[in-house]
Amino acid sequence: MRTLIYTAFVSLDGVVDSPGGGIRSEAHRSGGWTYKDIEFVPEAYELKGRETEEATALMFGRTSYQAFAPLWPDMADFAALKELPKYVVSTTLGQDALVDNWGDITILRSLADVAKVKETEGGPIVIHGSATLARNLSDAGLIDHYHLLVFPVLLGAGKRMFSDTDKEKQMLKVLESETYANGITKLVYDVVR
Repeated sequence: MRTLIYTAFVSLDGVVDSPGGGIRSEAHRSGGWTYKDIEFVPEAYELKGRETEEATALMFGRTSYQAFAPLWPDMADFAALKELPKYVVSTTLGQDALVDNWGDITILRSLADVAKVKETEGGPIVIHGSATLARNLSDAGLIDHYHLLVFPVLLGAGKRMFSDTDKEKQMLKVLESETYANGITKLVYDVVR
């Protein structure tokens, strides 16, 4: 069985954002906060390098896929991810919208399809961005680990990492935690089943 890892840059009040400032369709007044007003400390991002080394596939929601697909295939920072299989969870994306220079890409049409992929053999599947997908996967009990870099900032506005769905309590086990000189805190959690 494969593990599903959600990785995120998150504010203390639960707002997630892409480090480059998001995309126009998701713009909000705080877009791009991850590299604004916070000193860059390389060791705070060690987790991101490790995720890249350990990932055997990537998963995205439609919006994040459409934001990353034109950029990531040709970026040196993401070269190690280029040939990895990718899964895009979308009920609307057509095959004609998939890029052809980014490894094998499979469209999953439902959370049941995601659950079937998890049952296959293979290593970790890492989810980047994709806040809506992450909320739905969390609510469905499909996420196995959270890799969070929590930034010392309160934003108020923006996409939330977790939904406000009334559901059963879900316990998490801390696997790693560390706070860096710039105030970022690494939190790696295992979802207790």
